[in-house]
Amino acid sequence: MTTIKLHNTKTRKREEFVPIDPQNVRMYVCGPTVYDRAHLGNARPVLVFDVLNRLLRHVYGEDHVTYVRNFTDVDDRINETAQKRKAAGAEGTLEELIHERSNETIDWYHADMDALGAARPDHEPRATEYIAQMIAMIEELIAKEHAYEAEGHVLFAVDSWREHYGELSGRSVDDMIAGARVEVAPYKRNPMDFVMWKPSPAGLPGWDSPWSKGRPGWHIECSAMAKELLGEHFDIHGGGNDLMFPHHENEIAQSCCANGTDKMANVWMHNEMLQVEGKKMSKSLGNFFTVRDLLDQGVLGEVIRFVMLSTHYRKPMDWTEKKREEAKETLTLWKRLADADRDYVRENFTGSKPPSELISALSDDLNTPLAITQMHALAKQAKTSREAQVKLAEAMTFLGFDAFEIWDHSFGVSLEHSFGELEDYEQLLFNARELAMKTKDFSEADRIKSMLIAAGLEVRISKTEVKIDTTTNFDPAKLETLK
Repeated sequence: MTTIKLHNTKTRKREEFVPIDPQNVRMYVCGPTVYDRAHLGNARPVLVFDVLNRLLRHVYGEDHVTYVRNFTDVDDRINETAQKRKAAGAEGTLEELIHERSNETIDWYHADMDALGAARPDHEPRATEYIAQMIAMIEELIAKEHAYEAEGHVLFAVDSWREHYGELSGRSVDDMIAGARVEVAPYKRNPMDFVMWKPSPAGLPGWDSPWSKGRPGWHIECSAMAKELLGEHFDIHGGGNDLMFPHHENEIAQSCCANGTDKMANVWMHNEMLQVEGKKMSKSLGNFFTVRDLLDQGVLGEVIRFVMLSTHYRKPMDWTEKKREEAKETLTLWKRLADADRDYVRENFTGSKPPSELISALSDDLNTPLAITQMHALAKQAKTSREAQVKLAEAMTFLGFDAFEIWDHSFGVSLEHSFGELEDYEQLLFNARELAMKTKDFSEADRIKSMLIAAGLEVRISKTEVKIDTTTNFDPAKLETLK
């Protein structure tokens, strides 16, 4: 069986991945707070863990992996939008308008991530569906003296977990207190204590609990949902590195203390952040955009996916126009190569046999840049090898690209039409060469060859045939005067 090695944030080491139960490999990834469109940075963890999900299913079996990614639908920004709609005369109760806004945003999220080729997880729990489990976990923490109630709030007592708190992020409690930028409420025993339940503001909906009519804190949501769907101890927990502290640190504290375990997850994985043209993405710099912004501008989802996967997940990813153009050119070429000998490729394509070198690269801590480098090598071979064309199609499919979707609009013409015509040009040049060999006048053959090359075609001539391939510079319009 393939050995997978992953970098574990908790241990700061790359480790061999050994599942708790190979028959049920379990992974939880923190999902979005559904108050607005997903920005480009939100897409990175989706794509990183989509690739890991594909790898795990390949190694352990499609039915032996459980992937959970949640929706946080308890949030002030969701409430604010609903209140504005209510004030503007929208029909329905505030609770209904909040639910409507969450549904709207989740639908947007699904559409955008689907466009990037990301497979949906096995479970996508909403926080509002697991309030009872959150209350039960909080009650357990209070009973074990890891939490306390104060003025309708319930807070986790960090001192009760002081020996272990900070192990994920590599911080000590004393250092965190010294540099803390946290709310120091009068009812807190320790400045680092964090809220697990809080009263709902007047006029806003909430849930009944033993402490107040209120709502859960952010951290307890993931602890409760992960336990309910994956158990007290599971294999992999992932997300962006901005979640490492305090979110994931607090999840560990809550879960281990409530469940009586020494671990919540065996492996913690975090992707680095995204930049735009070398700068942090922000509205103030004018370089902030959503996935939908790019899609509406005509940037193909597969292009966004390619750019994202071109950088290792543990390194900052820089979105640039140059990378976007290069990704489009590369994918266009690969698709053409996969379609060059259509009948043979489709007859031998399985969609489930990625090249071993691709799996080897991904098994080395999701080394997607190396996987793409290997695909470039396959593409080079595919120019002269039908077997390599099949392998390239298999590799593309495994990484989430549609090997057989021809981009009609990439060059302003149908690529299928262009490919069909290439055979005619091959025959045209071959006939001209045959005549030239007899007459010793090569001017017409040379003229045709020069025009083909000028149009961005690669021309190979042997004694028995002429073969023509497209390049990323192919411009069919330059061939109009040839026939």
